[in-house]
Order: sequence, then structure tokens, then C-alpha cells
Amino acid sequence: MATLVWVVIAIVVVVAIALVAVGVRKRKTAMLRERFGPEYDRAVENRGDQRAAEADLRAREKQRAQFELTPLPEADRLRFTAEWRDVQEHFIDQPAQAATAADTLITRVMEARGYPMNDFDVQADLVSVDHPETVENYRFAHAVQERSQTQQASTEDLREALLRYRSLFDELLRPDGNGPDGNGTAIGTTSQAQPAVVGSRQRGPAVPDPRDAEASATGQTDGSAAMGSDLADPADPADPDPDYYDQRTGR
Repeated sequence: MATLVWVVIAIVVVVAIALVAVGVRKRKTAMLRERFGPEYDRAVENRGDQRAAEADLRAREKQRAQFELTPLPEADRLRFTAEWRDVQEHFIDQPAQAATAADTLITRVMEARGYPMNDFDVQADLVSVDHPETVENYRFAHAVQERSQTQQASTEDLREALLRYRSLFDELLRPDGNGPDGNGTAIGTTSQAQPAVVGSRQRGPAVPDPRDAEASATGQTDGSAAMGSDLADPADPADPDPDYYDQRTGR
């Protein structure tokens, strides 16, 4: 009889330990899902195995924790914003060159923030820790930009690429910092004005098509007025930083 009791106790203990282990694993999974959002699903799909995908995501977190990001000085923010407007203005006449310039500009912003710049895939994985909601936009835009080098990207593809580049650019330039570097912006937050294009062909208002004769008819020959109305403008009431725009324009 005593032996049977001990067997029952042993079984209960084993079951309890197993339930605790399952509970811990579920909590860790839930935390990773919450932190990485759509990037979690992408990792699972790419690896074809949930545990392997979660191990990859945790490895990204550990690598990201090895360096510290710093907010951009105001002078750099102003300079990068001016450069982005130049990119937009050149899109109408030179869409492929504008996409390449946008890719280069974002790389420079990342370097200025403190991201270690290696190859693109490593770069995107690190960015995914701080910007899981928009990193897929970055991957999409970069792929289009690479295709454009061999004339395999249409003007429509390049238009969408520029919008997707903009979604990450806006987050990188936020004056209060991003992600887990302790500067105040929660992981995965996005600008109110940026296009919601992750994981779909959906996007905000289109960048003007260089074939659109109406832009010329309305006097927007330099592209600045047309492009500026199509992407989030700091002058727009929806923009999160109107004081920044005032300073940039000398108000």
C-alpha cells in the first residue's frame, strides 16, 4: 500500500513539473509574440519550426543588447530630413535613383544611431528587435531597390518601395528614441501618418507618377509639392512633431 502511495505521489510531482514547464514555455512564447509581432510569424514560417524560430529571435535580442542606440542630435535630424525631401523630389524624374538614395540614406541614419552595419540580413534582423512592425517594409523596399539595378522593378514597385522606406525612416528619426534603448518609445510603435503596408500591397496615398501630366499642369514641375503631399509631411497636423517642423522652417 505504501509503495502505491509513493508511486501516485511521484506521478503527481512529474505531472506538476511538466505543467509548470509548459506554462513557462507558453509565457515565453507569448512574450516573444508580443515583442516581435508580425516578425514572430515570419520567423516561424521561415524556419518551419516554432522552437528554432524562437531561439533565433532570442539570439537577436542578445545581439541587440550588446550595443546601445543613441537619439540623433537635432542638427542631424534636420539634415537627414532635408536629404529625404531631396530624395522625394528626385523620384518623379529618376525613380530608380531615388530608391537607391533612400536605401543609402537609411543606412547612414542607422549608422548615426549606432547600429553595427554588417550585411543586409544581419542589419534587418537587428532592426527587427526595435522596429518589428516596419522591418518587413525595409526588406521589401531593399529587394525592390536591388531589382531596379537590373531594370526589373516597375515605377509602381519603386513608388511603393519609397513609401516603405519612409515608414522606417520616420521611426529612426524620432527625437525621443526607439525600442529598448531606454529613450521612451515603445517597441513596435509607428508614426500616425506613415502608411500601413507591412505584409500587404496596401499603402498610403501614392507618390506621384512621373507619367502623370496633372502634376505639370498644376505647376509642380520640381516634384516637391506633389511628393510632399503624398508622404507624411511635418507640416501636417497629424505629424507627431510640429515644433520640429517650425524649427526647420525658421518659424
